[in-house]
Amino acid sequence: MADAAMTATFLAVIGGASLLAVTARRLRPSDRLPSLEGWALADRGLGPVWTWLLLGGTIFTAYTFTAVPGLAYGNGAPAFFAVPYTVIVCPLAFVLLTRLWEVARRHGYVTAGDFVRGRYGSAPLALVVALTGILATMPYLALQLLGIRAVLTAGGLYPKGAAGDLVMVALFAGLAVATYRHGLRAPAVISALKAVAVFVSLTAVCWLVLERFGGPGAVFEGAARRLGGTSVEESALLLAPEQQPAYATLALGSALALLMYPHVLTAGFAADGPRTVRKVAVALPAWTGLLALFGFLGVAALASGVRAPEGGAEAAVPMLVDRLMPGPLAGLVFGAITVGALVPAAVMSIAAATGFVRNVYVEYFQPTATPKRQVRIAKVVSLTAKVGAVAFVFGLRDQDAINLQLLGGVWILQIFPAVAVGLFTGRLHPRALLAGWGVGMVTGTFLVVREGFSSIVLLGGGSLEIYAGLLALLLNLTVAVLGTTVLERLGVPRGADATDLPSRLTVRRRPETGASNP
Repeated sequence: MADAAMTATFLAVIGGASLLAVTARRLRPSDRLPSLEGWALADRGLGPVWTWLLLGGTIFTAYTFTAVPGLAYGNGAPAFFAVPYTVIVCPLAFVLLTRLWEVARRHGYVTAGDFVRGRYGSAPLALVVALTGILATMPYLALQLLGIRAVLTAGGLYPKGAAGDLVMVALFAGLAVATYRHGLRAPAVISALKAVAVFVSLTAVCWLVLERFGGPGAVFEGAARRLGGTSVEESALLLAPEQQPAYATLALGSALALLMYPHVLTAGFAADGPRTVRKVAVALPAWTGLLALFGFLGVAALASGVRAPEGGAEAAVPMLVDRLMPGPLAGLVFGAITVGALVPAAVMSIAAATGFVRNVYVEYFQPTATPKRQVRIAKVVSLTAKVGAVAFVFGLRDQDAINLQLLGGVWILQIFPAVAVGLFTGRLHPRALLAGWGVGMVTGTFLVVREGFSSIVLLGGGSLEIYAGLLALLLNLTVAVLGTTVLERLGVPRGADATDLPSRLTVRRRPETGASNP
């Protein structure tokens, strides 16, 4: 059971988040009429600092901060794929997110489905992009709840039975109300508290760990012994040669997939300009450093002899915090991780609701829906998504949510050709992209399920391990390219392009000056 000081600090952090959410309306207030752009994207008015806080707080979720150290605790070195993966995201965001922001702002697009609809003139392709985003987002939203529950359980703050369920509902109720009223502004202001609380609390925990063990070398040596090795070089804390292809493809595939998630695009679209997006992309590695330190704490939990419950390795760091830190500081850490779940959960529900309204409701059911009605429907869908996530967590096993999230990463990667490739060339035929998407979805799902819900699959007679999502994407692209060639030769028409982007890849040449270059 948690002590009074821990509980008081935890409640203070949660209370601070609630108070900030109440003030969300004051964040760049707008006199415009209600619109989906205003509710879901804060009128595209967030400056560099707010965008950095929101985008970082959205990408680096509470479950990430517990799952990565949990994987390090249970498996060692493979867990650190998350570090290069989030580094690769930064240059991708610098190029892709900036270009997509410019097109979206020019044409009033709010979702990736909007862009695809305008780029290819294909409502069915926009529909599958939107539905894939929603399908991949819902288990990700549920995992935020699992992260909260793991933290609260480890700290003794989650009562057993119905009382614990009420704690979870109460935490999400305040978030649901704030998001319903203020849209993206609510998670934006909460992200400021998340950043301060997580950076401060993580610094304190790492300092205590290093003081206790006498330095990082001692931590890794202790963890190596726990893993059955006589030294770090002989333990699972270093990648074996056969693990490297899986590590590299998982990092690359995850980076490509991340920018396709609706909640990441929603946070990026809220920036006030492409220059802001570029500045934020350059500054995002600060959050990556934070993630690396969380992975280090997973190694520290192993070294200190923490015994996480079977199948619950994500509780290793919360248990380490509970063991090392005094009550008030432990409460700060648990509060920080809990707030860390509220930000991405809110953005995910907003993104899912926006995708449904723009690319399903308006496109197929109510084309004449006014902006005010679109906002009203989006608010209801956003609230329903949160309620569904809570019901999902209470009704299914934790492993079910994790399995679906693994599939979600494979699924969301299959819209990469339509969205990311479409930013640079419109040559791919929409029907070929649909066919490629279908092949990628079926292949990726089959591979993951065949391997017992593992995203790493064996090739070459079991001698090569690679990420299933990347393999499915390669098949997806192959079908899209070949299909485009066939459809062009058959003369099958394509939809009109309304984005003003080049129809094919072009190389910009420097103008002739009459002077020879050295």
